[in-house]
Amino acid sequence: MRHGLGSEFRGLAGCWCGADAAGDQLTPQTHKETRIKQKTRARGPAAGGQFKMDEKHCCVTLSVQPSRGLVDEKFVILVQNSFPSSLLTIYAHHQCEDGYSWHAFAHYTSDATGAVNVSEDCSTGGTYSGVEAMGLLWSLKPVPGSKPGLRMRKKNVQAPMVVTISVYSGHLTEGFGDQVPLAGVEVERWYMAPGVQRIPVTEDGLTATLFLPSGPGPFPGLLDLWGGGGQLVEYRAALLASHGIASMAIDYLTCKYTMETGKIVEQDYFEMAYKFLQKHPKVLGSRIAMLGLSLGTSVILKMAVHSQIMKLSCAACVSGSHVQPVDGFLKEVLDYFGKNSGNARFTEDNEVIWRDLLLPIPTDLSLKVDVGKLQCPLMLIVGEDDQNWCAYESAMDMKGMMERAGNNHLLTLLSYPNAGHLIEPPYMTHARVSHFRDVQSQQKMMVLWGGQTLEHSRAQEDAWRKLLVFLRKNLYSGAKSGSLSLSNL
Repeated sequence: MRHGLGSEFRGLAGCWCGADAAGDQLTPQTHKETRIKQKTRARGPAAGGQFKMDEKHCCVTLSVQPSRGLVDEKFVILVQNSFPSSLLTIYAHHQCEDGYSWHAFAHYTSDATGAVNVSEDCSTGGTYSGVEAMGLLWSLKPVPGSKPGLRMRKKNVQAPMVVTISVYSGHLTEGFGDQVPLAGVEVERWYMAPGVQRIPVTEDGLTATLFLPSGPGPFPGLLDLWGGGGQLVEYRAALLASHGIASMAIDYLTCKYTMETGKIVEQDYFEMAYKFLQKHPKVLGSRIAMLGLSLGTSVILKMAVHSQIMKLSCAACVSGSHVQPVDGFLKEVLDYFGKNSGNARFTEDNEVIWRDLLLPIPTDLSLKVDVGKLQCPLMLIVGEDDQNWCAYESAMDMKGMMERAGNNHLLTLLSYPNAGHLIEPPYMTHARVSHFRDVQSQQKMMVLWGGQTLEHSRAQEDAWRKLLVFLRKNLYSGAKSGSLSLSNL
């Protein structure tokens, strides 16, 4: 059960004619939707023109349940009242905060009752094929004509991701803006559940945002670190707070301290973040975890083994490595990567591949964190087609180190064939390639992250589910919390 969800996240249905053939009365909600959908909408695929009725299909309905929910929550898309064996295209359209538009579509044939259930029926073509309940989200792609290298990332987590889902007659592949849909509905996907608090943090020189779950608490805590792109990335921490974990997203590469001094933060920066969570009245100070992606995992592994202040309940590392100089901290890690920059490769399209920067995995213990000394549970999540980082090879080496040290019982390894580097929460779009700005040089480049869309999306869904189980087990087991227990999550 998710925090605060229920009547506040309701399902909606859309039908351009407003009521079905049996003459059902319009509820206040559907009446409002009908009025909204019968006028021109700037964000919709038919922007710029009036919706027109197709007399043969004027009572086709489209419903999404729930139409308001968390981004990691499945929904059911149901088309009804079409003619039997009708060819239909179900279409999704989303305009990002940066102004770029994304879309996905799938081809279906209605059953003998004139219905299509996306959770049960097979798409025969489009941006995905087969039975894929959430395919219209994870297969979203930039609309034709968009600039290359786009990556979808939510910036304002206090507003939902709004997706317009429509149904069209026939099997369409293009020209959706020129067609009139039979029915449609807007879907809201939230990172913050009702009641979750967003609190900017600047104490102790930190650049961070704390997300507190709904309820009195106290809650277990988590420090959330992203990778080499810098910036304060909040959406994963917001979603974790929606699942009952007080989560703090931290900017450690482009934070205020670094921007003002030009210096890279040291170990004490992360220890201050840990102490901030420890003393917060709504956080269980003895139950704190760290979660990181890419470069963030380098920090986490170093802190988990070497910090005398941070006593982590568990750590989770996504697409990272333990390879780094043991002496020094983040600056020395980045310098080490820079010395190996000659190992970078480029595709024919000038996409950079960085996975060889740390290969071969060194045998010298002065060049990697000795995870054999790790004393807290560790989850490693890796994509075997990661072209940005040697995450799989690093995970295998860490596994061997922990087996030899006798602490491999602390390790949970999730390895996914054909998944790439950017393993994110479920149903997020797959970016095999995207623009990237190097924090140190400020150079813009196109980076190959890797992964195949279907397998990568499956990995994201599976990894997120198992990550939540891992965190709950190690953060809640035996803990006393004023509002939440493992049994009711």
